[in-house]
Amino acid sequence: MKDKNQIFAGAHVSIAGGFFKAIEEGTQIGCTAIQIFTKSNRQWNSKPISQEDAQKFIAAQKNSDIKIIAAHASYLINLGSSNQETQTKSFHALIDEVERCHQLQIPYLVLHPGTAELEKKELALEKTGNYINQVLDKTSHTSVTILVENMAGQGTSIGSSFEELAAIIFQIKNKKRIGICFDTCHAFVAGYDFTSQEGYTQMFKKFDTTLGFEYLKMFHMNDSKKGLNSRIDRHENIGQGQIPLQAFSFIMNDPRFLSIPKILETPKDETDSIKNDKHNLETLLKLIQ
Repeated sequence: MKDKNQIFAGAHVSIAGGFFKAIEEGTQIGCTAIQIFTKSNRQWNSKPISQEDAQKFIAAQKNSDIKIIAAHASYLINLGSSNQETQTKSFHALIDEVERCHQLQIPYLVLHPGTAELEKKELALEKTGNYINQVLDKTSHTSVTILVENMAGQGTSIGSSFEELAAIIFQIKNKKRIGICFDTCHAFVAGYDFTSQEGYTQMFKKFDTTLGFEYLKMFHMNDSKKGLNSRIDRHENIGQGQIPLQAFSFIMNDPRFLSIPKILETPKDETDSIKNDKHNLETLLKLIQ
């Protein structure tokens, strides 16, 4: 049996009341890894992080069992947009997100690759890679790694296939600061069937040949309300959606992914902020053999 203390798993938690509160919430849930927003995820502007807040957060983590922290970038960021103003705002917002991670000593920043809107996907993918290169250049004093997340494939969104992710990743010059965050719900509704041992093996073989496991830095562990290839992004509690528990068991027990952090973004209980996260985390950990 694997040592559960060596497995980095947890949930997306709130910074309401102060950044250090995220560490407290994560600890209550039983996390060894967490994800946060460092600002409002639906606003361009952000209040600067005070040195005091940063130090309290860093100290709180050091005194906790939480070993890995990731931040999730604003949903507004769309580097491949056909609108020049949106591109420019996205570029500066992503630089700010990286700087905030640097200040909080957070190593990973998860990024939704955005949408193609009026243009061909190839152009949007090219622009996204080009802007990420510029962001990494502008933040070369940091070691923050940007993790591009695979998407559900709704509408004109980019990044739902391994090939589209590769089109972004392979443009990046600084390979040490780029990676992939693999979302189970998004992959499933985008058409990747990893619910059987054969399907799981084939999918990750394709991931490795198209991208390479060296870029796989994080999992988002989410069940799906909607079915395979539905292209509809609706997260569900683990074991209560369309993805069978067996599929999550494959990931939790895969020795290749043992030390890769696994973060829940499952629905929250409206009356008890930690209840669902605690249950979902326990469900995942019970799958470990």
